[in-house]
Amino acid sequence: MTAPRNLMSSISICLVAVTLACGGKKMAPSPRANESMLSDAQIQSLTTKTIFLGHRAVGENIVEGIRELMVSEPGLRLVASSDPAAESDSAFIHAELGENGDPQSKNQAFLNALRGCGQRHGIALFKYCYADVDSSTDVGQLFAGYRKTIAAAKAAHPALTLAHVTVPLTTSDSSLNAFLKSAMGRPTLRDANQKRNQFNRLLKQTYAADPIFDLAEAESTHSDGSRESFTQGGETIYSLAPEFTTDGGHLNQKGRVAVARKLLLLVSNL
Repeated sequence: MTAPRNLMSSISICLVAVTLACGGKKMAPSPRANESMLSDAQIQSLTTKTIFLGHRAVGENIVEGIRELMVSEPGLRLVASSDPAAESDSAFIHAELGENGDPQSKNQAFLNALRGCGQRHGIALFKYCYADVDSSTDVGQLFAGYRKTIAAAKAAHPALTLAHVTVPLTTSDSSLNAFLKSAMGRPTLRDANQKRNQFNRLLKQTYAADPIFDLAEAESTHSDGSRESFTQGGETIYSLAPEFTTDGGHLNQKGRVAVARKLLLLVSNL
């Protein structure tokens, strides 16, 4: 027997209402500077710097975005090397460091990569991946390891400018999917993004006086300036904007270029 039409309509209306009330949303856009282009002065600045980025998968997306930008904004030399000290000329040097799911391996690999830099001037930064932070992560312990790594790098290489990178995000479950997963005792994408947001807040609070590339902000900011977010436990939690990805985690061409441009804007001004 089929359900009465008015009953089915009522159920549909309720589901729509739940989704609208609890689902992910765009935060209202805020005024911001035009970040669509790199100026000639910024491009020139980049060509005089030695920059080292340690990364994994999303970092490779960013590097690919830099390659795509270089088609219209040439001049930056891009080098793949885990030994930045071996490069005598200015370049944007990048390398895959450590293993995803093992942030301590990335901490050690970053310190290893900087060996030999001595008193060399330049910019160095490394990032964790979203795969390093899930719903079970002890954020305090993870951040303690990061702080120890940065302290060691600063002590060993005082001439380097050390910049920080927030943890990248993934897209989040719909409110209905998150509710069903939680009801079954399963972790949600929202839970993992909440942990990533917690780490990122700690990083920005602790290193407010240092240069920070807010990768999570870049990933969650739509083209109109609004941000992809949801509310959980009274917190506003940011997520990867869906138009920047095809698989929920890695960046597509639009996302790669948007994020790469913001990174280059930061380092060009250091």
